[in-house]
Amino acid sequence: MKITVFGATGGIGGQIVRQGLDAGHHVTAVVRDPSRLTVPGRERLEVVTAARLDDMEALRPAVAGRDAVLSGLGPRSRKQVGVASSSTRSILRAMEAEGTRRLLVVSAAPLGPVPENETLRLRIATPLISRVLRSHYDDLRVMESAMRESSTDWTAVRPPQLVDAALTGRYRTAIGGNLRGGAKIARADVAHAMLAMITDPETVRRGVGVAY
Repeated sequence: MKITVFGATGGIGGQIVRQGLDAGHHVTAVVRDPSRLTVPGRERLEVVTAARLDDMEALRPAVAGRDAVLSGLGPRSRKQVGVASSSTRSILRAMEAEGTRRLLVVSAAPLGPVPENETLRLRIATPLISRVLRSHYDDLRVMESAMRESSTDWTAVRPPQLVDAALTGRYRTAIGGNLRGGAKIARADVAHAMLAMITDPETVRRGVGVAY
């Protein structure tokens, strides 16, 4: 399978690149600074440098002829809030221009519905976190709205708190919802879930909760 990865130097994006190559996929990694890509050179890896992710025309070659596009883009600081929505809009336009349909992006659990019988701890913590990170989640809401308005076969993967830990391959998913008691998940497992969802028709044009 031929896949393109945006945010390939980030925690989730880098995991998608590594796991995608390990799975035998041909991977195109779109980066601003190639020196930050920590994946060793491999035959099935193509690196594309894109100084600006809001230039739709510049992104078209990176998505043309691909089976799927996966994005781990998101702000790493308050100054970068807005990058998810603005970059995703450009990616969507480039995909539509090239006829590439499958898109999977990282969103966040607070954008999904609260599970029935949610634990007391998360019922208290989630609204507090949402207020603190309001601008970040507003950016993701705009991103998801842009995907819904597009013609692509998108999936918004909504993890809770992200941690740096080894891949387990053992996690829960909830199509159209969130998971009761789902408080954390490793970036490696989010990447694993996204790769698994590429060919899952049940996840198309849906938000999917993923957590331990």
